[in-house]
Amino acid sequence: MTETNLCSAEFKERLLKVYSENEIEFQMKRYLDLAKKFNDDFGTSSCLRFFSSPGRTEICGNHTDHNNGKVLAAAIDLDAVACVKARTDTIINAHSEGYSPVTVDFSNTDVVDDEAGKSSALIRGICARFLQLGYKVGGFDAVITSRVLSGSGLSSSAAYEVLIGTILNYLYNDGKISPVVIAQISQYSENVYFKKPCGLLDQTACSVGGFVEIDFKDTSAPVIEKSVFDLKNFGHLLCIVDTGGNHADLTDDYAAIRSEMNAVANFFNKSVLREVDESDVIKNLASIREKTGDRALLRALHFYGENKRVEKMSAALKNGDFETFKRIILESGRSSYMYNQNCFTSKKPHEQPVSLALCLAEKFLDGEGAFRVHGGGFAGTVQIFLPEEKAESFVSSMSAVFGKNSCYILNIRSIGGCEI
Repeated sequence: MTETNLCSAEFKERLLKVYSENEIEFQMKRYLDLAKKFNDDFGTSSCLRFFSSPGRTEICGNHTDHNNGKVLAAAIDLDAVACVKARTDTIINAHSEGYSPVTVDFSNTDVVDDEAGKSSALIRGICARFLQLGYKVGGFDAVITSRVLSGSGLSSSAAYEVLIGTILNYLYNDGKISPVVIAQISQYSENVYFKKPCGLLDQTACSVGGFVEIDFKDTSAPVIEKSVFDLKNFGHLLCIVDTGGNHADLTDDYAAIRSEMNAVANFFNKSVLREVDESDVIKNLASIREKTGDRALLRALHFYGENKRVEKMSAALKNGDFETFKRIILESGRSSYMYNQNCFTSKKPHEQPVSLALCLAEKFLDGEGAFRVHGGGFAGTVQIFLPEEKAESFVSSMSAVFGKNSCYILNIRSIGGCEI
């Protein structure tokens, strides 16, 4: 595809399958700029292909996926996109806007310890897993840009992983690998090569798209159910407030949640909490507390509560019961704060932007809407279900504290990782 083709009616129709009509002009310019950047970096080509992977918002099920729990999540209309040309060797060049260029030779698929925490580890790990599962891989040059904010709780890393997996899927596997498998490959890479012990929520929501309920009881075959749900039908908007915190030095905080939940499961000789009945935990509270400490027990109890809330929220959505939906959002947020304790890091107790944002959201909403910590927590974002009539005043009030561009009004995207 050439720059001329990007201005065609045909390409516009392809964009309309992913983006809303009112942003097509912006997106066409975005893709055209990306193609120009590709030509600057790699030389002019008429064989360019384009790929997109959305970010995600977690609706309910905070920190449950890594213990095989239940989650409600949705893909959003902020995405990572790539302009790509296939190569005939084993080299992958990825030039991401705002970052140093990355080159990976996947003829070496061993874990490289020095790559931990780097995008090169994600690329190498995805290639390795493709090959382990019997899929094809090949080289490519890519220029990538993303509107999924880093450290925002909107899963910028998962969007990147799914984007790389989607590129390999369509370039070398005819797009035949399912979105769930792409998500599983992405999680494997992040766990084993990037060395972050994440669950499967982020990658699944980004890869599948839409508003989804995911049951991770069997992580090899998660049960996924899409829902049709439009907040505007209830006079509300989805707003994400970026508090300015960064996730970069918080890997051990995230890992502690998983390891402490696992410690409670290990008390019963199980690996994850989904394998343990809540009633057995209640019967053994004193013994578990002595073995694991209080915080691990609190986090386990949060897990069981969140699983139940996901079930109730899913039923509320199907019944169009928005009042129950909002009530459960608030309950989920309180549990995350009080029991899961992922609203600030104990490393820097004087820095609590998420806690402050939740406090101000409660004040400014004044009994309307709903709010909760969003994503991994400790820093980053909060999620607001905002009455439309309060949107302007709310955004103004929060922006005065957290900055001019701190509030994002988002839409749900029905399509996950895809070729444009």
